[in-house]
Amino acid sequence: MENSVTAGIISAKNRRLQVAKRVYDEIFQTDAAINPGNSGGPLINLNGEVVGLNAFIIQSSQCLGFAIGIDALKQHLGKFIF
Repeated sequence: MENSVTAGIISAKNRRLQVAKRVYDEIFQTDAAINPGNSGGPLINLNGEVVGLNAFIIQSSQCLGFAIGIDALKQHLGKFIF
């Protein structure tokens, strides 16, 4: 299973999520499969544009998936481009 694709349907936008002591705003709730070891993949729209980064699941809530919105990520991208 080197490559896989899920539907990635966004069921809610602009959620606020706290993970440990950090709070994330502009989070999308999605049905994309996110499991330990495979988070971090792009969430794309029908035009192939990246709209988020699949990042979190809440296992106690039927494994709800969450993605960080691209607008929230853009402000940090310059830190990682060499």
